[in-house]
Amino acid sequence: MKPQHSLSMLIELSEHRRDEVAQRLAALNQSHNAAQQQLNMLHEYRQDYAQRLLEAGQNGVAMSNYMNFQRFIGTLDEAIQQQNTILGQLSEKIGKEQALWLEEKKRLHAYETLHARRQAEWQRTQARQEQRLNDEFSAALFQRLHPTN
Repeated sequence: MKPQHSLSMLIELSEHRRDEVAQRLAALNQSHNAAQQQLNMLHEYRQDYAQRLLEAGQNGVAMSNYMNFQRFIGTLDEAIQQQNTILGQLSEKIGKEQALWLEEKKRLHAYETLHARRQAEWQRTQARQEQRLNDEFSAALFQRLHPTN
């Protein structure tokens, strides 16, 4: 009996699931990188506007302009906070997908190991059968060449 076809199907399905998880993980990593870039940009804007506020304060600024700077910096702080939340959520999703990918990888490895063992057993069985047939053939040939009359 040849190695089981069902194991080959399980291996293919497991490879497919692992690859799907890997694709989702890659997409999440891309999203995380983009979110990190946005956060970096927000920090740069905040730093730039804080510097402008400082310079305007040193040169004298109208109270309304000062309040506008403060409000805008406050808006940037809120955006930074929201972006940090998004990054945290993405990091959590990435962690879950990485764990799922490892689980799928382990499952695939287990199926491949089982398949290899069954194939090796099948090959040993075939070799034993072939050896048995060769032994029987050799014994029959020996009997024909050396009759015991």
